[in-house]
Amino acid sequence: MKGKITLFEFPFNLGLTKKEHEIEPGVRKLPDWLKKLGFHERISPEHIYRLESPAYAMNFDQETGVKNPEQIVEYAKKQSELILKNSDKNTFNIILGGDCSILIGTAIALKKLGSFGLFYLDGHTDYIPARLSPSGGAAGMDLAIVCGLGHEKLTNIDNQKPYFLAENVFCVGNAETDDEEYVGEIINSKINYFDLYKVRKNGFRKTSEDFLALINEKNLDGFFIHFDVDVLNDKIMPCVDSRMEDGIDYDNLKEILQPLIHNEKCFGIEITILDPDYDPNGEYTLPFIENLIKIINNED
Repeated sequence: MKGKITLFEFPFNLGLTKKEHEIEPGVRKLPDWLKKLGFHERISPEHIYRLESPAYAMNFDQETGVKNPEQIVEYAKKQSELILKNSDKNTFNIILGGDCSILIGTAIALKKLGSFGLFYLDGHTDYIPARLSPSGGAAGMDLAIVCGLGHEKLTNIDNQKPYFLAENVFCVGNAETDDEEYVGEIINSKINYFDLYKVRKNGFRKTSEDFLALINEKNLDGFFIHFDVDVLNDKIMPCVDSRMEDGIDYDNLKEILQPLIHNEKCFGIEITILDPDYDPNGEYTLPFIENLIKIINNED
């Protein structure tokens, strides 16, 4: 991993649909929650940058089939500018969400920097068009959007479509495999797709090494890691928006992330969907922080 760490806080939640008992999704509290539990202090970032989120809304847009598209686009542009202004080749960037739609802003920034790959580690594919989304939440379509599938308002911000070429993307860890139409979208794409069962068969470290081989073979400028914590087993990470029983454990996570984070071409990692409202005592977040710091510090 590169020596210096820059921390970006994007407490954005307009890509999610709130549940009946919620005033708004609690994922926007994640940066402050991690700071309270000591994450910031322990990683000692050189700089911390933050972009406040607009007020929560659930405005469904008929044209795009997505909720809150105007706010998502505006935020993504500002996010991209903040990243471009405050990152350099010698810095490892840790980006804290928020929901998964924060990937859009980062993707735009990376497209403006060069040709980048994406390692998409998530308990869902998030690769569907709006017509297949029951909620219209961009957080469930973000991989599709950054690869150019969806309405031009979201997929072609600043005329940068596609932000990632599908063939330069690994989508890893999807446990939602029983919906043929949902899974069919990514199977029929050019994305390198490893659902939960395939990644177990291929090997966790081997899958990351295969991705790094692709990055080197194509001589890409670098790559980025998207890490939605719902890829973790429900027993160790139940405080997420869309829970599923199966998932990877912390040993698996280490095998996946260590080769990636400590590769010189890694631009950084984003962490999304952990909802502090579902973990009021830090029962699940504290072990998460411990394991993540060990990975970042390359500890055994």
